[in-house]
Formats: sequence, C-alpha cells, structure tokens
Amino acid sequence: MTTPIVAPTPLSIPNRPPLSTLSALATSFKALHQPPNPPLRLANAYDATSARLIASHPSCVALATASFALALTAGTSDPELTLDQNLALVAPIAAVAHEVGLPLSVDVQDGYGERLEEVVRRVILEVGAVGANLEDSERQVGGRVMEVEEAVERVERAVKVAREVGVGDFVVNARSDAFLRGGTIEESVERGRRFLEAGATTVYVFWPAGREMVEEDVRKVVEGLGGRVNIQPRRAGGVQMTAMTAGDVARLGAARISVGPQLYHAAAAALRAAVDDVFGK
Repeated sequence: MTTPIVAPTPLSIPNRPPLSTLSALATSFKALHQPPNPPLRLANAYDATSARLIASHPSCVALATASFALALTAGTSDPELTLDQNLALVAPIAAVAHEVGLPLSVDVQDGYGERLEEVVRRVILEVGAVGANLEDSERQVGGRVMEVEEAVERVERAVKVAREVGVGDFVVNARSDAFLRGGTIEESVERGRRFLEAGATTVYVFWPAGREMVEEDVRKVVEGLGGRVNIQPRRAGGVQMTAMTAGDVARLGAARISVGPQLYHAAAAALRAAVDDVFGK
C-alpha cells in the first residue's frame, strides 16, 4: 500500500525568490524559447539529487519536472498523483533551483480540473516556479482529450492568473494530445496553433508509444507551429523503433527539448544493474 505524502500548506522552500525576482526570471526563461535560436534543453528532474546533478552541468540553464517520474518516486502512478503530492515532491527540486538561481518549470498535468487557478498561484507563490506544463487531456486513466475550446480557455486562464499574481511572462508549455490519443499530427498542430494564440509559449506534441518518430513527422510539427514546439526525443525501444536524439530534434528547429521520465528510467536501470552486482543475476 502506498503511503500518501502530506504536503505542508503553504510549502516552505528555502531561498524562494521574491515575486519581483520571479517576474524577471520568467522573462529571461521565456526568452530561451525563441526559434530559430538554439533550443532550450531540459533534463527533467525527479528528486533533489537528480536536480543537483542536472544543475551542475555547464550547459544547464533551467530545471523542469516530469509528473510521471515524480509519481514513480512516490510509489504511485501519474493519474493518481494528487496536487499536494506533486508539489511536495517538487519542493526539493525547487530548493535546488533557487539555490543555484535557475528558473523552474513544473509539470502540473491537466491543471487538476477546476483547481487550475489555485494550481498556478501555488506553483508561483509557494514553489517559486516560472513555468508549467499543462496538458489538454484529463489526468485520470482513460481521461478524455478536452474539446478544443475548453482547452484553449484553460490556457487563457493559466496565463491570466499568472499575470494577476505578478508574473506576466509565466511560460505555459501547452501539451496537445490529439496525436497521442489516436488522432492525427495535423489535429495536434491545429490545436497547438490555438494554444499559442491563447498565450502559450510553446506547444508540446507527444508521440504515441507505438508510432515511429521519423524526421518528416517532426518537421511537420515544427514547421506547422513556427518552431514554437517542445519535442521529447524518442529512445530506441523494444518495438524496433529507431532513436531520435536531442541533437536531431534541435537540428529540425524545435524551440524546446525535454526528456520526461527518461532520466528516472535510466537511473532505475543503473540501480538494477548495481543490485545485480550485489546479488547476482
């Protein structure tokens, strides 16, 4: 049985910058998402150790979380990760970001339904983040892809509340899941255009697990959204898919590259190998 994580309310995170500093940090963070400049590369952290290792790399300019990986560290699943659990797990990552002076983007899944405004306020005021990943499909297992008008409105609401709080350049990375959930690339691109018009900084088009990630398709997404996209490189997998590296995605002109839970899975594989060294295979 998973022991639930109880988050303090409000969160108490060391070195959380004042609002004026967060506003300036958001502006500089948003400026990193400007094609055709080199893309922002994010190696998503899942705990304090991973955050510190990522932040220590000389090319790291920002930190980001991945809710899927955070859920695994808590012994739960992404759809069952509550808002309080999510933010409690983000807190040590945020502490590292504030210590080293890096902007932080938080994966808030679908914004937790009608709690969207609360989520954005807490992410800024309690966590000290200056960006968020916001999905357009519901977080529960089998959750629907939202109607486009509803999803657009939620992007607008997130941007609006961030502006009201005092962080006008808060970065919304709006995930467009039509392609992921059985639709076409063109559907995700069209929804993405609406998200950009609503104030999103970038659109995150996520590849279905069983769909080969080929250059032609990635180029279609990048060109269809003027480069203002977040693409997750595809690792070679058990279904004989070829890999697409961060360098490949960068060459095609994406504004932002992130890896989701891939670092967590790599660390888990290394841990399993170390365990095998102890016990034998």
